[in-house]
Amino acid sequence: MRRLANRRLAEECYLDQPVGGPVLCVIPRLGHHRRFASVTVRYGSVDNRFVPPGSAAPVEVPAGIAHFLEHKLFEDEAGNVFDRFAALGASANAYTSHTHTSYHFTTTGDFPAAYALLLEFVQRPYFTPETVKKEQGIIEQEIKMYLDDPQWRVYQNLLEALFQEYPVRLDIAGTVESVRRIRVEDLYLCYRAFYRPAQTVVCVSGDVDPEEMARLTSRLMPPGAGEAEVRRLYPEEPPGVAFPRREEAMPVAEPVLYLGFKEGSTGERGEPLLRRELATQLLLDTLVGRASPLFSRLYEEGLIDDRFGASYLGEVFYGASILGGETPQPDRLEEELRRGIAAARSAGVDRAAFERGRRKLTGDALRSFNSPQAAARAFGSGYLRGIGPYDYLEALDALGVEDLEKRLTEHLREDNLAVSVVRPREPAKDR
Repeated sequence: MRRLANRRLAEECYLDQPVGGPVLCVIPRLGHHRRFASVTVRYGSVDNRFVPPGSAAPVEVPAGIAHFLEHKLFEDEAGNVFDRFAALGASANAYTSHTHTSYHFTTTGDFPAAYALLLEFVQRPYFTPETVKKEQGIIEQEIKMYLDDPQWRVYQNLLEALFQEYPVRLDIAGTVESVRRIRVEDLYLCYRAFYRPAQTVVCVSGDVDPEEMARLTSRLMPPGAGEAEVRRLYPEEPPGVAFPRREEAMPVAEPVLYLGFKEGSTGERGEPLLRRELATQLLLDTLVGRASPLFSRLYEEGLIDDRFGASYLGEVFYGASILGGETPQPDRLEEELRRGIAAARSAGVDRAAFERGRRKLTGDALRSFNSPQAAARAFGSGYLRGIGPYDYLEALDALGVEDLEKRLTEHLREDNLAVSVVRPREPAKDR
């Protein structure tokens, strides 16, 4: 195994990747009784068009299959996998994002047995028409629940407004109609195309021995047979947004406003992608973070509350800055945010605010390494983007004010902007 050390953190991690096998990252935490493990597969909701290994013909599957697979893998011929984790004293869960699917557990009990179960069940798909039909009903209810959530609706509407073609604009769970079209053969096709050891990142953190974990992982998830890789087919995203504005009326007590700035330049991996992500997040923090003058003024005027936030959604082939929250006056808040960002373009980034923001992000990063779960999760998603476990701190140190000002002028532009609003539905009038 390859050892990576970080003097600043006074810690180390170990990496292993046999040919055709999964990437294994072990982050030892001696004395930590709680141990964490995850299996992350490079397969998310955007991967609905692809050429399967060994084929020349592209296929397109219904939206929502990655999320559907995440649900179904927890059920096999022996029953519910969650129950088996619980019997071992482990708490298991999973999630699907636009770009990957991750299965994980934490335990203070029988770690080797829980780890074996984790690696085994993700390699043992079991689908029947009856179980698929049952799961369709469950996921349909989940989709309908989110359709009633104003925070989710304003976010999803914003993605649909920002992106014209790229499938990040599609709901991760799909739609009721697309889920009803999913068949057993679709699930097996996608599973065999994407759930391969070479497309998997396994992370372990806690009081474990790295060499022992490498031997155990090699036995439980042996390298694949060297077959051809799946070829992912993504549409080329045109410049500009799909719609400058999306509005929806819902039964809410207070409106919700989101502003989104679409990323214009994509395709970067590794250090350039991380640098872009950190510069953008730091820029948003200096502009509208809780320590910013603009946040203070908007808060004092009652336009926002402490739930207002801003974040950067940064991936290899797409990205967006998203800011907003609940507000009694969405139109006025939109105007103030546009005006504040325009003023920052003219005045530039305040150096003192930049240094404060960088220290805050550094502190957040250092604290996250104290958590075995946070450290392992960060590596799992970062590795798929070419980002190593200790790259974050080095990239933060290398940032300068000029990086933020470049993002301010090139990214936070009016021609990249879309607005999403959820307003209270007008009560029905008596006849």
